[in-house]
Amino acid sequence: QVQLVESGGGLVQTGGSLKLSCAASGRTSSTYSFYIIGWFRQAPGKEREFVAGISRSGSSTSYVDPVKGRFTISRDNGKKMVYLQMNSLKPEDTAVYYCASSRWGVQGTTRRSEYDYWGQGTQVTVSS
Repeated sequence: QVQLVESGGGLVQTGGSLKLSCAASGRTSSTYSFYIIGWFRQAPGKEREFVAGISRSGSSTSYVDPVKGRFTISRDNGKKMVYLQMNSLKPEDTAVYYCASSRWGVQGTTRRSEYDYWGQGTQVTVSS
């Protein structure tokens, strides 16, 4: 079992920045680097959507088009942490953000069914 806990959300004005963190615990002491990690978000009334993903080593990343050039995903396997740096935030970025891990998925997969474990989410609100 892997537990994921997100933090770092909050209220920010348009153009501002936030850095989300995703901490892993549980049965990860020797296997954390075996998991790809994805960040998803869910806005009110909308489906949960893939935002960014990172490979097991951290050498490969992927993003959906609306966040390219503004968001950066990174990971520190020694600390069992994944981060999402969000810059130039827009009101349409308002959502609950979730991190998720996949033991067998291909890096960058956008399919929610590929991910085994999910955090509880952290709210990001961007005011206009």
